[in-house]
Amino acid sequence: MFPQRILKKATAVTSRAFSLGPVCLQGKAPDMAEGNSHLLVTNVRNRLRQIVGASTNWKDHQQAMTERALLSKHLATCQNDLPAKTMKDSAIEVHLPLGTQPSLREKYLNYHNTVRFGRILEDLDSLAVLICYSHTWNKELQRSPLSIVTALVDKIDMRKNIIYPDCDIKFTGHVTWVGKSSIEAKMHMTQFHDGAYSPVLDATFVMVARDPENKRAAFVNPLKLEGPEEEKIFQQGEINKKRRVDLSTASLLKVAPTADERTIVHNLFLNTLDSKTVSFRSRILPPNSVWMEDAKMKGLEICHPQERNIFNRIFGGFLMRKAYELGWANACAFAGYRPILVAVDDILFQKPVEIGSLLLLSSQVCYTEGEHVQVRVHTEVLDPLTRQHSTTNVFHFTFRVEMSVPAVVPQSYGESMLYLDGKRHFNETMKGQ
Repeated sequence: MFPQRILKKATAVTSRAFSLGPVCLQGKAPDMAEGNSHLLVTNVRNRLRQIVGASTNWKDHQQAMTERALLSKHLATCQNDLPAKTMKDSAIEVHLPLGTQPSLREKYLNYHNTVRFGRILEDLDSLAVLICYSHTWNKELQRSPLSIVTALVDKIDMRKNIIYPDCDIKFTGHVTWVGKSSIEAKMHMTQFHDGAYSPVLDATFVMVARDPENKRAAFVNPLKLEGPEEEKIFQQGEINKKRRVDLSTASLLKVAPTADERTIVHNLFLNTLDSKTVSFRSRILPPNSVWMEDAKMKGLEICHPQERNIFNRIFGGFLMRKAYELGWANACAFAGYRPILVAVDDILFQKPVEIGSLLLLSSQVCYTEGEHVQVRVHTEVLDPLTRQHSTTNVFHFTFRVEMSVPAVVPQSYGESMLYLDGKRHFNETMKGQ
C-alpha cells in the first residue's frame, strides 16, 4: 500500500516520462550481418539442451532425467583427475541482433520503448551456464554429466542508463575463478550505437556443479592461468569469495548490528516520537517520509512447465525477471518517478523452485538516500497442501530517480534490521560507482 498522493504523482509523472522513447541511429553492427557464425542469444537454450541431453517436450522429461542419471559414472572422483582449462577455453561471444533482426524486438520491448531489463537477466543467466559448460566440456562424451546451476549473482553494475530497443547487442564472457565445485563467470554486455560499441553492464555470476540428478556436488576442471593479467583476474575472484564470506558472517540474521548501526536505529526511533506525549508507543511520521510498512508490493506466480530450465525446474532467469519487475514497480510507485537501475547485488539462490509451485514475491523499499532507492525482493514457495513456506531467493536492487525521494522509516525492530541491511547493500554498491 502507498499513500494516495504518491500514487497520483506516480501516474502523472511516469506518463510524461514514458511518453517518449529513445531513437537509435546506426544500430546495425557490421559483425551481425546475416551469415555470421556467432551464436545468437535465441539459440543458447537449445545449445544447453544438447549439452545435457534435455528433452524439449515436458511429457518426456521423466525419461530424459532417468537417462541423465546413468551419466554419473563419468563424474571425476577428484579434481586432479580432470584436465586444467584456460580462460580462453570458456570464452564466448553471443549476439542479440535487435537492430539487424527487427523480429526479435517484440520479446524485449517495453511500452516506453526501451529494452526490458528482466529479459536481459534471463539471457545473462543462460550465458553464465553456457560459459561454465564450455569450461567443463569433455570432447569424448556426447553429453555432460554435470548439472550446472546458478548459486548467486555476485554483482551486476550498469554502465549505461538506456538500452536501445533497435540497436545490436553483444555479450562476451569467460570463467574468471574456479573452486572445487564452484565457478565464477564474468560477462560484459555492449551495444552498437552511432557507429561503435559502448559498454552497458558488467555481470559476475557464481555457478555450482552437481551430479546428473542434482543431488550432490561434483568436481569441475581446475583453471590454468596464463600470464599476469589472468592471475590478477583470478585473484579478484578470490577477493570476491572472501568478501561474500565476510558479508555472510556479519549478516544481521546472525549477529547484532554494530555500535554505529545501533545509534542509527535509535535516532530513527527518536525522530518518530510524538513530543506532545511521554510515551514510547506514540509515533508520528516525520515530514517527507513513508512508513516502511507502506512501501511494499507483493506478487504471485504459478510456476508452469513453460518456464522450466534444462533440469526441469523453474529457470533462474525467470525468477530474476519477475523479481526485478516487481522491485522496479515498487521503486516507481514509491518515488513517483520512473526509476533507473544502478546495480543488482547479491542475489542468493537458496533452493530450487519446482514446477507447479506457488511462488510468492514480496518487494520492500528498505533504504533511501538522496535520489536512490534500495529494494529487497524476497521469494518463497508455498506448498498448498502443507501450507509450509520455504525461502528460495533474496534479491537486492539499487535504483536511481531524477528527483529526491522520501525517506523510508522503520517502526519495528525487524524493519530496522531490514533498513540496516538495505543501507549495507547500498553502501557496497556505491563503492564501485
